[in-house]
Amino acid sequence: MYRSTRRIRAYLRWSENGETREKYVCEVYEPTRRANLTLAWAKAREAGKVVDENLPSNSRASSVSVRAVMTANRGKDTKPELALRAALYRRGLRYRVGIRPLPDLRRTADVVFPKAKVAVFVDGCFWHGCPDHYRPAKKSGEEWSQKIKENRDRDASTTLTLQGQGWEVLRFWEHEDLDLAAEEIRMRVEERRSET
Repeated sequence: MYRSTRRIRAYLRWSENGETREKYVCEVYEPTRRANLTLAWAKAREAGKVVDENLPSNSRASSVSVRAVMTANRGKDTKPELALRAALYRRGLRYRVGIRPLPDLRRTADVVFPKAKVAVFVDGCFWHGCPDHYRPAKKSGEEWSQKIKENRDRDASTTLTLQGQGWEVLRFWEHEDLDLAAEEIRMRVEERRSET
């Protein structure tokens, strides 16, 4: 807003090679900030200053924004995993990260203690269907429910396979107290080491 005229001008701003670039879009006069932003984006599209990205033909996402969020989800080194690893390290434990406990099994554990044969998984509430926090998707709900069911089935299969080969499998939800989880892991690793 320019104080002398009380007019609100909308600009598009972006970074290019470390420099801020901008393009004037229009003046807006709506009563709320949200309405001003909506109008400014509509005007920028009309003027051809913004082009909406199309979904790739092979994408199953319901929109471009959903696809952006989903592709930004990390498969490893998530905040809960990093927090757990830091808590384990503070307790003097050394471990392997993101390896297959069994070379033939195409599944990696988040934290592995190979000699003690302890595999630790930190499961995300959405992707693994947490009973406390999982909320089914509203769009493509049936497809997402099937995907989450497949993830849970794979988790159960992984646990059974590892246990069948003498591994201790510990699973924690991302929302759990990871300091308590680290303490439980420390005790189990020490017990397993003393058994051998």
